[in-house]
Amino acid sequence: MTHTIEKIKTQRIKVSEKLVYVLETKKLNIYYDDFRAISEVNMKIERNKVTAIIGPSGCGKSTLLRSFNRMNELVQGSRISGEVLFHGQNLYAPDVDPVEVRHRIGMVFQKPNPFPKSIYENIAWGARVHGFKGNMDELVEYSLRQAALWEEVKDILDHSGLALSGGQQQRLCIARALAVQPEVILMDEPASALDPISTLHIEDLIRELSNHYTILIVTHNMQQAARVSDFTAFFNMNGDRSGYLVEYDNTNQLFTMPKNKLTEDYITGRFG
Repeated sequence: MTHTIEKIKTQRIKVSEKLVYVLETKKLNIYYDDFRAISEVNMKIERNKVTAIIGPSGCGKSTLLRSFNRMNELVQGSRISGEVLFHGQNLYAPDVDPVEVRHRIGMVFQKPNPFPKSIYENIAWGARVHGFKGNMDELVEYSLRQAALWEEVKDILDHSGLALSGGQQQRLCIARALAVQPEVILMDEPASALDPISTLHIEDLIRELSNHYTILIVTHNMQQAARVSDFTAFFNMNGDRSGYLVEYDNTNQLFTMPKNKLTEDYITGRFG
């Protein structure tokens, strides 16, 4: 199996070791019809790091996250101005295929959403759609191992993914995202619906996956952001309810010595 795993690894997008920033936004504004949900955001996301996005409800955290793989386009009336760059290429350029964007930048949602299929097919289906031609059994095992789920399900691969516990379902969804060999993984509050033990499993998994993937995570849990992330972006709302970036820094710096008084007020619980 080692040979196949190495082959799978080499099939992923090659990234220059000199490249530091995988994603970047430049003067990004996101609108839903006439409402501006995100205002003038400039961010750079480092490769193979975990970046947490925190802030009060309604400040546009999930909207920003979905802009990185063009998921907002699925919402009627959504549009952007500015740029979202992936390896320097504007993801919203007319010649960019959003399906390919979502192949390379995967997403895990707040509520586990396994397909009504077997555990095996939950992993295999997406890989087939994206043209995987290798040994499917080994890809399924590799993906489940990466998601720290293989030992729990290896003898029940033909069982429905819906029969798993909530925490297992979320790890199955992560394995499903990994099976198409993305470079970036977006996670929208991936542990908010889980019990404390399952949450710790997910957090440990995030740290492990960051050795191989760039991860962005939206979370309302500031302790979770402090535990799992390398960098943290704090968002708040303007008077017109549009979300804006208040402060973006190394996580330890932001939580211990924030530069902005508003950040300090938020992380110490004075509002939010």
